[in-house]
Formats: sequence, C-alpha cells, structure tokens
Amino acid sequence: MSPSDEQLFPGETALITARGLKKAYGRTDALRGASLDLHAGEILAVTGTSGSGKSTLLHCLAGIVRPDDGSVTYGGERIDRASEERLGELRRTDFGVVFQFGQLIPELTTLDNVALPLLLAGVRRGPAQQKAGEWLERFGVRGQADLRPGEMSGGQSQRVALARALVTGPKAVFADEPTGALDSLAGEQVMTALVHTAREAGTAVLLITHDARTAAYADREVWLRDGVVDPGADTVTVQEAARHEG
Repeated sequence: MSPSDEQLFPGETALITARGLKKAYGRTDALRGASLDLHAGEILAVTGTSGSGKSTLLHCLAGIVRPDDGSVTYGGERIDRASEERLGELRRTDFGVVFQFGQLIPELTTLDNVALPLLLAGVRRGPAQQKAGEWLERFGVRGQADLRPGEMSGGQSQRVALARALVTGPKAVFADEPTGALDSLAGEQVMTALVHTAREAGTAVLLITHDARTAAYADREVWLRDGVVDPGADTVTVQEAARHEG
C-alpha cells in the first residue's frame, strides 16, 4: 500500500494542495477529480501514460489554467479563484515553470532570457543581468551567455530554461517533461542540475514525466490515470528505496 502524505510529512502543511480538480476541453475530460499535495522542498514526480492529464494538472497547479471544478491552494490562498493579475505575480515571483522544449525567446540572448523574469519583477537591468549570469554559471552554461537559443544544443537550452525558472528564487518549480526532447546523457545532466539546485534552495519541484529514469530523481512518485491520481499505485520514496537496499 502507498504511504500517505500524513505518513511521509507528519504534522506538515502542504505548500500546494489540489482537491477534486476537474478540467474538460470540449467533450474530453482531462482531469476528473485529481487531488494532490506538494510539500516545501519536495521533489514530486507525476507519471502516467500520454493523455492521462499530467500537463493539465501542472497547468492548474501553476495557475496557467483554471480548473472547471475543485480547488488549488498555495500557502493557504485559493489561487484557482485569484485574479489574473495575482496569478501573473505568482508566476513572476513564487512559481517557476519549465516546459519540454524550454520555450526560450528566440530573439533574446541566453543572458537576457534568464534575466527577463527579474526585469519583469522590476529589477534594474544591471543587477538582473549579473544575477542571471550567476545562475548560468550554476547550470554550467555561462559560456553560452551571448548565444541565442537557436545556437545551442537541446541540453544547453533546457539548462538555460531551468536557470530562468529558478532565478527569482521561487518557492515551487513546475517542470513539464523537462527531458522529453533530450537524449539520455543530456537528460541526466539536466535532472542532476535541477535536483542539486532545488535541494540547495529548498525549492519544491513538481515533475511531470512518462520516463521512469527521470521519475527516479524524485523523492516521491504518484501515478495519474484517466485524470485522477491512482490511490492503488505504488508510491516510491527515496527513504523506502534506501531501506530496501539496506
């Protein structure tokens, strides 16, 4: 039987809580009552087959898409009811989002892509670029600062996207298939960089993936099936794996 959140995080209030999320696109039900908790500092992998609703769940939790029903709470605030202005503020300050193909702005250099969230938050260009350069250094792509996205490899671009997502010091990062477009080596480098940096900063990470190797980097893994979190699927934790090996 899968351990519950109460067993894994005794007495701890979740950073983000989703309850009974439903979302339909036309006649297609993407979510059919999904519930999930993400705790501060936790790396949580949500796995499932294509079409199971993984990306829609991430979009609802990150405030990109509003659910048709159910609730999303962040730090006690019902963000599914929040204004677009408030959701935009959260994505500039508290939330970072990484997509499968990075979605960097092709006209901007790597340095300016990473500095952009800081500039949008009101930071002056000089300090924003300085901090962006520091984050590029942390992800091993400082040498690509003057390049544009089309001049870099997929692995380099994805590390730049991670730097952009983390540059504002968010409380939570939402990563949607961050290694899906990469070969195994580049994917390993990206995940190692993400996990190491998130651990240092105490950032919660919601990781959407269909790849077992990518999910293995998480503290906990849940399975999404037909738009709901499957309560019968095994939830694997790093702590359990260590006990089994011992």
